[in-house]
Amino acid sequence: MKNILEAPFMVEMIRTTTNMYNHGWDERNGGNISLLLDETVVQEYLNTDAVIRTIPTGFKAPELEGKYFIVTGTGKYFKNVQYAPDVNLGVIRITDGGETAELLWGFTDGGKFTSEFPAHMMSHVARLKVDPANRVVMHCHPANLLAMTFVHSLDEREFTRTLWQMCTECIVVFPDGVNVLPWMLCGTNEIGEATAEKMKTARLVVWSLHGIYGAGKDLDETFGLIETAEKAAEIYMKIAHLPRVNTLTDEMMHQLEERFNVKGREGYLD
Repeated sequence: MKNILEAPFMVEMIRTTTNMYNHGWDERNGGNISLLLDETVVQEYLNTDAVIRTIPTGFKAPELEGKYFIVTGTGKYFKNVQYAPDVNLGVIRITDGGETAELLWGFTDGGKFTSEFPAHMMSHVARLKVDPANRVVMHCHPANLLAMTFVHSLDEREFTRTLWQMCTECIVVFPDGVNVLPWMLCGTNEIGEATAEKMKTARLVVWSLHGIYGAGKDLDETFGLIETAEKAAEIYMKIAHLPRVNTLTDEMMHQLEERFNVKGREGYLD
């Protein structure tokens, strides 16, 4: 077997969690990531017949039967992943129609996957139906997006339009816009179901007064989605109290659609 710590998915997971912590998005044990893995790749690094232990998931997801994920652990600090990945990360296989996770590697201190695991898995189901290339679900607490939910309308069209207007690249990077949930109790199946429903129409879902969920084809793309939205929110928070002399108009954004061969979400531009 190859050394799993040298696996490309492991290297990128460690780099991403470290980068997210350094960005200030994942204070203490805030935030979580799950990455769908190819079975053939996993088998290069692990004996997939050697199950360390089983962990109940508390939900059903038959669509994920037999699928492999690397996921961050509950109560774990992103800043520590680079120093002890085997404690803070786990590789699991979904079984029993989604009700059980078989631990194949990691969580060596007896821990388990993030408390937001239901929201992650339900979001994976939703995104895979929209785009089978979507393999990452990422949750974090970017300060400016969080702050924006305190002072801006939570109407999804208006929230999206404001972000699009802050940076020229925004409509190019997330033309599907941003969906928004009202405050809900985290770590429950209810917020997982609500997030998954929102994931059907956008790769970014803001949890009001809490943080954001992002989905994408790989860790770089998903990180970049959140990073771009957070930059836009930062600009908004800096200028929201000031008179706006200039802005990105709908006509400008239509030009961006044509130039970059993207299409903004239906009905979001005049």
